[in-house]
Amino acid sequence: MKVQRLSPSESTESVILPFFSASVPAGFPSPADDYIEAGLDLNEYLVKHPSATYLARASGDSMTKAGILDGALLVVDKSITPKTGHIVIAAINGELTCKILDIEHRLLRAANPSYPSVSLNEDLDLLIEGVVVHAINPMMNQS
Repeated sequence: MKVQRLSPSESTESVILPFFSASVPAGFPSPADDYIEAGLDLNEYLVKHPSATYLARASGDSMTKAGILDGALLVVDKSITPKTGHIVIAAINGELTCKILDIEHRLLRAANPSYPSVSLNEDLDLLIEGVVVHAINPMMNQS
């Protein structure tokens, strides 16, 4: 899965969106939950370390079994120390990718068995750019 880093917005103004505090059932709706209780600032919800966080756009299907779909917006935190099992953004020979880190086996693993793992050997120019903390996936084409 390739990743494209997104430029930060010129505006740092928060936008508070309506938030239904009750859970939204995927089955039958509850008539008692037909009101909005509070607002939610997505920056507060998605970004724990603002100065160390950036957004990236995923492309491809190598991470689908980890819940990252083609076109997903990834929230990436550079302040988190990457550990085995973390989904990371890695620069391999200058090209960004999104994979699961496996330190013990020195691998970057795809979350789709159709894709091979990347062996982390000494010849590889590798830089971990951050840990993916959220993936916001597109649902369907709304046009």
